[in-house]
Amino acid sequence: MKYFFATQETIPPGYGFTHFDGEHMLWLAVFVVLIGLNSLLYRRMDAKGRENWRKTLAVVIVSSELIRDICLIACGTFLPKYLPFHLCGINIFLIAYHAWRPTKLLDNFLYLICIPGATLAMLFSTWSMLPAFNFIYLHSFVLHILLAMYPFVLTAAGEIRPQPREFPKCILLLAAMAVPVSIFNHFYGTNFMFIAYPEPGTPLVWFEEHMGSFLWGFPVLIPIFLGLMSIPAWLLAKRREKEPVA
Repeated sequence: MKYFFATQETIPPGYGFTHFDGEHMLWLAVFVVLIGLNSLLYRRMDAKGRENWRKTLAVVIVSSELIRDICLIACGTFLPKYLPFHLCGINIFLIAYHAWRPTKLLDNFLYLICIPGATLAMLFSTWSMLPAFNFIYLHSFVLHILLAMYPFVLTAAGEIRPQPREFPKCILLLAAMAVPVSIFNHFYGTNFMFIAYPEPGTPLVWFEEHMGSFLWGFPVLIPIFLGLMSIPAWLLAKRREKEPVA
């Protein structure tokens, strides 16, 4: 209980976990199992049940972020870096909007950006210095599981139908978001969307060490990332073409 309300800035060294150790792998297993189970359950729900699932999950996601911020403010440890301007933080509110008013652009953005973004956050957790019995540690793992779960479950059920021709619009939207975020980073010394400096433990560190700048990671990784996300989108489209018309 001693470090339950500690943050990355206040925790002493030596209390966290190592990426892909037993503790981390357990969380990754929970991640896969929960998303798989919810995908199966969602497919069996009627229209009303699906609507309730979407809206309930959206409310839980937003509420968890608000509770975290309230705890930080109450403890006097809230900093500008805890504002929801990271990509996953922005996806919190995009999911909330999508749960009530889905659009084609949001469908593709959540598929293309939210699923891999939350998954990468799980794989390369930036809260690894925190102990297991800590509210930010628990919040971070649970939140990213829920963020990936929402678009993945809807995609598996055929409600989100990713279309690669829409992906460039998603990248443009992402770039538009990065402009005000980079300005905020400049004035407040934050690293939202990881565009100010490479966060330790993330793949961008490799580009900083071997190519002189982490910014090389974006033109190298984005085309690879688009290609990888286009493959399942293409396979899903082919499967829909083979489904009998009701």
